[in-house]
Amino acid sequence: MLDQHTIDVVKSTIPLLESAGPALTTHFYQRMFEHNPELKDVFNLTHQHSGGQPLALFSAVAAYAKNIDNLAVLGSAVERIAHKHTVFLIKPEQYAIVGGHLLATLEELGGDAVTEEVLTAWGKAYGFLAEIFINREAQLYLQTAQAQGGWEGTRRFVIKSKTPESTLITSFLLVPEDGKEVIDFIAGQYLSVSLEHDELEFKEIRQYSLSDAPNRNTYRISVKREAGGKVSNLLHDHYQQGDVIEVVAPAGDFSLIAEESPVILISAGVGQTPMMSMLNQLIAQKYANNITWIHACDNGAVHGFKEVIKAKTIANEQLQSYVWYREPAAQDLPAEDFDFEGTVELEKIAEHMLPNGQYYFCGPIGFMKAVKQQLLALNVPEPQLHYEVFGPHADL
Repeated sequence: MLDQHTIDVVKSTIPLLESAGPALTTHFYQRMFEHNPELKDVFNLTHQHSGGQPLALFSAVAAYAKNIDNLAVLGSAVERIAHKHTVFLIKPEQYAIVGGHLLATLEELGGDAVTEEVLTAWGKAYGFLAEIFINREAQLYLQTAQAQGGWEGTRRFVIKSKTPESTLITSFLLVPEDGKEVIDFIAGQYLSVSLEHDELEFKEIRQYSLSDAPNRNTYRISVKREAGGKVSNLLHDHYQQGDVIEVVAPAGDFSLIAEESPVILISAGVGQTPMMSMLNQLIAQKYANNITWIHACDNGAVHGFKEVIKAKTIANEQLQSYVWYREPAAQDLPAEDFDFEGTVELEKIAEHMLPNGQYYFCGPIGFMKAVKQQLLALNVPEPQLHYEVFGPHADL
């Protein structure tokens, strides 16, 4: 445990951290990549350029400083980050590299406020947190390696098929090249794809939500073609049936809670992919309670899994589906292709927003913030709200 003096010194630096803002972590990443360019094979450089990753790291550092005397409140954040670290195959020795650059950044940007006492305290605090992550990640690596169908590191998978789900989303069905079974996952988790290609300057690792129920034989991911997205466009345009890709085992702390409450799945855009996995798992286990599927997108051209959901709704009487199109095209038919025009207004289907339901939602940050506000306004308790953020984490 950290001593009280260390805790007091770290907490005294909170004003310094807040005044520096995300510039602190932007400098940290620039410094680290300059001195340790090999780490560019680990970090998502797209999130670096967008500013999302430095902002997320700053938020995490600030939260750690503010709660260093009550780390229990950071438990869910630690679990989420540990899962993300395992899919990037983070090693214990890399924590020392990161810690060295973090302390150097504090010294370089902090001026006279960063004394030797401050550096010593932050060194202890970082080492304590690093040990928490190293131990938890070791547990996760071991669990994955020892589980039925599990493996260490990456494993070679063959693209068995590619299926267009909309003009932007394509599903990839993956089978292990060795023909052996694969580890089960929990609906809501993601799979990591590790790509090395002539069109990529560095090895790139990307996470894609699993979009089907577990079956021990195959995995399915559904990938949106992102404007300017190096990896997504590479998968869409260059990787074909029969090609082999390296895959890291499933991970993630966003998962379906096993209980008999009504389940409400709310998504926008490609945020429906983890919802598809949850829905398919619920149907496979013959879930007895009501399931409500709510999806929002721009129009029919980008509406993924449209016919699939229609068929499931017909085949499963406990499943209801409601669709919002923000700007329907001329060929999009009300009551046939979509139910409501505009952005999602949950009051229109308030009878399905039950206080005892479990709510899962995924999509753009703005969409999820609006969904959360609407659900709270409809008196749904916050502990029953569960969400996934694609990319660097952000609180709603």
